[in-house]
Amino acid sequence: MAISKKKKEEFVASYVDLLNQSQGVILTQNNGMTVAQIQELRNSIREQNGAYHVAKNTLTAIALKEVGMPVPEDLLNGTTVVGFAFDNMPGVAKTITEFAKKNEQVVVKGGVMDGNVLSPADVKALADLPSFDQIRAGLLGVINAPATQIAGALNSGVSQLARVLSAYADKDGAAA
Repeated sequence: MAISKKKKEEFVASYVDLLNQSQGVILTQNNGMTVAQIQELRNSIREQNGAYHVAKNTLTAIALKEVGMPVPEDLLNGTTVVGFAFDNMPGVAKTITEFAKKNEQVVVKGGVMDGNVLSPADVKALADLPSFDQIRAGLLGVINAPATQIAGALNSGVSQLARVLSAYADKDGAAA
């Protein structure tokens, strides 16, 4: 069944809106997935502040051009499902690649980010980056380390002084 011109324009407007909100997109192909599997993947991506939509290739190309992103013509063939990453591109990439490892129906075709077309290997490398929470924890550890060292140094000085005073007190007590 053909899609009317008005409906196509609505789809393009929707894709443009999603692209304008996104840091980047990951293009996948999924053949033979059940509705439950698609819903599971969508929910996982939603937890990473992303979205996952089946997209018509020609309309996706139009929307990419409209927002000034490169159009990966070679990736826009067959069934295309687009993962939109609103603010956590590594998290969305990790979610999709991990799901693809467990479900052979999902194949990562590539993606688009920062004006560059990403290969499947690039998407995997992006997925291997540490999460924002891991980066924050590491940064807090680096910031906290000097304070811990200062507290330890002050504490050791105080305890040494206490041991010296205790030794003098013991010496004076023994002499008396």
